[in-house]
Amino acid sequence: MRCLLLSFDYDNYAGGKTKLEDLKGKYVYIDVWATWCGPCRAEIPFKKKNEGKYHDKNISFVSISIDVQKDMEKWKTLIKDKELGGIQLFADNDWNSKFAKDYGINSIPRFILIDPNGKIINADALRPSAPKLEIQLNTLLN
Repeated sequence: MRCLLLSFDYDNYAGGKTKLEDLKGKYVYIDVWATWCGPCRAEIPFKKKNEGKYHDKNISFVSISIDVQKDMEKWKTLIKDKELGGIQLFADNDWNSKFAKDYGINSIPRFILIDPNGKIINADALRPSAPKLEIQLNTLLN
């Protein structure tokens, strides 16, 4: 079942803020994660591979960190050191951010796939390491 997605408006590592509405017209694959999360970090190589494979397709890869505010510099350092791509955002209130609460996010990593109209395709999408994710993205994007 698809439903309208509630938005976000978070600080972007590249500068400024990014809202979901800024990405309208594209598929959006959201990764909710934190720097301290081992399973989240284990997905990084797979996420980078997907970003490379689909860089010229109609999809944006968005990572939303729910690290606590005091760890923002740690987040920035990890993005730089791991050469993370995509759109890197920092949630406004860690686990208590409106986005995390609205989606009942109580464990990470969590992935969400959204269509170009801003509707949820899957609120608990496959991880980048799941081979079937590539099949799903190919079906949507080709």
